[in-house]
Amino acid sequence: MSAATVFDALRRFAGIGANNTGHMEKWVAGAGGLTGILGVMLISQAYLGLSGSAGLVASMGASAVLLFAVPHGPLSQPWAVFGGHLVSATIGVACARLNADPVIASALAVALAISAMYYLRCIHPPGGATALTAVAGGNAVHALGFHYVLTPVLLNVLVILLIALLFNLPFAWRRYPAVWARKQHSPAAPAVSNPRAGIMDPPPGSAEENLGTACNPGLRNAETGTLHPADIRIGGYYCNGAFGPDWQVCQLIDSADSGTTGPGKAAKVSYKVVAGNERGQTGTVFREIFADWARYEVCLNEIPGGKSLRHAAAQ
Repeated sequence: MSAATVFDALRRFAGIGANNTGHMEKWVAGAGGLTGILGVMLISQAYLGLSGSAGLVASMGASAVLLFAVPHGPLSQPWAVFGGHLVSATIGVACARLNADPVIASALAVALAISAMYYLRCIHPPGGATALTAVAGGNAVHALGFHYVLTPVLLNVLVILLIALLFNLPFAWRRYPAVWARKQHSPAAPAVSNPRAGIMDPPPGSAEENLGTACNPGLRNAETGTLHPADIRIGGYYCNGAFGPDWQVCQLIDSADSGTTGPGKAAKVSYKVVAGNERGQTGTVFREIFADWARYEVCLNEIPGGKSLRHAAAQ
């Protein structure tokens, strides 16, 4: 077994995927985190002092990663951030007040916060840290009681959401929340479902599940939320990354390349919906509009029974 094979096996085991995000995108995300946490830190110190704010800022730091590195992800959207932190904070305070054992109270706070976020559709991983801080944050946090939910948690959540909204606004490819990125384009997207934020896997065991994972050329688009028109290729399969029944995969089947560029003058492409909502329908749109609709490219894999998705979609 060659060293390259061993390295590739280790890379896949560790889950290290390709990342074609440009240097500018990486530094913009870092600058957003700097701005967001600076605002949160100032407010936390004003209400808790430096020692008491340390645990809370840790959970907001995790939120900053989501808001500024993957602003279009489903875990980064306003309800996820708002509901995730506030629900978890409330549960954390309740556990701290009802259970004198900090070890048990900490475990219960995180466990109940996870379940509550599931039920309320506001899963936000940093919420677990917010719940834990309510129990293990020290006397400064305990003294606040349920006031902890309002200040600093609610106040800091509003601050970081406002900063995310304003900071990402000048960058057309990363406007926040994700729905704003779609509303910036007046021409209609392909005559399919309205694309929504985030990447959602199709139901387990469905034909769509066997379409495969994102191909390397499209991995960066899961982060930025759009494809560049130049990345679109005839014969390729592209997913809109929408939720539930709106999930779709389209194949580009033809091009009416006129050699022109610019909004309203770009070449048109023909597509066919091969998986998900309105499967089997076809249409023609400008290449630029299709690129905006698509979130990432997917690879065609075989499905159980030896039938390809192309064959299954035709049935």
